[in-house]
Amino acid sequence: MKTSVRHPAVNFIESLHGNALKVDEMSISSGNSSGMYWRRLNGERIDLPLLEAVERTLKREQALGNQLKVCIGTDSQVRGDFVEFATVIVFLRLGRGGFMFIRNERISQEMGIRERMILEVARSVDIAYQLCDLLDRYHVELEVHADINTDPHFKSNLALKEAMGYIMGMGFAFKMKPDAFASSSCADKVV
Repeated sequence: MKTSVRHPAVNFIESLHGNALKVDEMSISSGNSSGMYWRRLNGERIDLPLLEAVERTLKREQALGNQLKVCIGTDSQVRGDFVEFATVIVFLRLGRGGFMFIRNERISQEMGIRERMILEVARSVDIAYQLCDLLDRYHVELEVHADINTDPHFKSNLALKEAMGYIMGMGFAFKMKPDAFASSSCADKVV
């Protein structure tokens, strides 16, 4: 059920770019509207609400004796008139591999590299925000990964300061390239 409170990512993005960038709040929220859904790497659709699916996962993994860490990241690609986003929730079994939940989204909106990087971060922060209380309850460490290069010679570096400020301002631990494997490796493979 949608409330009248605006999503923090919408306010943040609009504060950076004024009203020049029209942000659709539903394109940031994690609901299953507009055909968006979560799936596993093998393509199996996750039909449960996200929080319920994650909680069942945490219970199962802890019952198996696995210590988990969750890393959330988003990557995007411009494809013609569309920008395609892939957001992943990576469940790392410390010392035992891992697995991930995936959500792909497609929007038809022109945007520059900076706006696209900020939208990637906003999608990751949104999911982290939704999961943080649940993960705290199960004592699971959380990191937000941003597909932004710390080297100023790369275009994505344009959004580095805003992205770091946003992630830190929301209180999350974060990683940037080259350490941001959830966004630059996992999400990159499924976008």
